[in-house]
Amino acid sequence: MSTPNTDQEVPVDGPQPPRRRSATGGVAAAVRETVLVVAVALVVSLVVKTFLLQAFYIPSESMERTLDIGDRVVVSKLTPGPFDLHRGDVVVFEDPGGWLPETTPPDRGPVGTVVAEALTFVGLLPEDSDDHLIKRVVGLPGDHVVCCDAQGSITVDDVAVDESGYLFPGAGPSLDDFDVTVPAGMLWVMGDNREHSADSRYNRDKPHDGFVPVANVTGRAYAVVWPLSHWDWLSTPSAFAQVGGGGAQ
Repeated sequence: MSTPNTDQEVPVDGPQPPRRRSATGGVAAAVRETVLVVAVALVVSLVVKTFLLQAFYIPSESMERTLDIGDRVVVSKLTPGPFDLHRGDVVVFEDPGGWLPETTPPDRGPVGTVVAEALTFVGLLPEDSDDHLIKRVVGLPGDHVVCCDAQGSITVDDVAVDESGYLFPGAGPSLDDFDVTVPAGMLWVMGDNREHSADSRYNRDKPHDGFVPVANVTGRAYAVVWPLSHWDWLSTPSAFAQVGGGGAQ
């Protein structure tokens, strides 16, 4: 009779105990999963910012009482685009040229600057609005906008507009008269705090004669999201409902 070779493994019937994963392997797997989740989140955030939504910080008083200094608004980048701009919409747009003074960026240090720029780029921080403005659309392409009629109201295509629903308390439609016809592809915009808004009225010596190219519009602001005490929808007001014509792409 031959003697079994004791150097060989002898199979054992029944369930085997689970193999323990090494601590190093567990940490590596967790790191890989975390990196994957963060990468996917950043890609999704970048896609949303590029095509759908973008947050902006309000740095001035020009849109009070609608928007206060320090408010954060969310802007829909689908307007203009799939959806038309309408009179009364609050829009964010790139400076058409010379509307904004030169600004000095805050000193966050080398690391802080890189981190802030990266988070802003992917949409996790709001834009500082250094080269953007936010105003209300008063005139669309082709509109004849005049201030003011005998009752002190702005008229659009000879229709008086009741702006009391959004103007800063005590502010009139305008301290300065104007009579303009909005060119094709342009907008006439004004702030709600009319006495403290350097808008289309006061940039007529700049490129585009105070009008804003529709192509410069980043999107329509549709909600205040921060601080929570200011949370509100920015719907299109009914003030222009009696004015004929449609929206602008």
